[in-house]
Amino acid sequence: MTEDIEEIRRRKLAELRDQGGTAGDGGTELRSPSEPIPVDGSAELSETVAEHDVVLADFHADWCGPCQMLEPVIEAIAAETGATVATIDVDANQQLAAEHGVRGVPTLVLFADGEPAERLVGMQDEARLRSAIEKHT
Repeated sequence: MTEDIEEIRRRKLAELRDQGGTAGDGGTELRSPSEPIPVDGSAELSETVAEHDVVLADFHADWCGPCQMLEPVIEAIAAETGATVATIDVDANQQLAAEHGVRGVPTLVLFADGEPAERLVGMQDEARLRSAIEKHT
């Protein structure tokens, strides 16, 4: 059953990536998805970071009040900026959270050109997130 779920996740991630469309010159252009991408595991996060120039990783938990308040801001950032937004449930991905030094939620890690560029902990306003993303786009 776990293998089936992993296969579904891989197909869905590939589907989201394929939604990038094609450029007018016949080449492919990978655009940022307009919705946050749920990420499960280190490999998926690594793939997402490798395929997109700027990725905002949102480490959150369902039971976290500030995380719930941040959710509409994260959705707006995904829809309205050039950054790809990856959401990571820390309860389901404890190892991944530990790898990135997440000690509290929400923690946002901004990746630029494949490397962590900024870390923001706690509730953030939309303007602060936009500013951080604009510095790296």
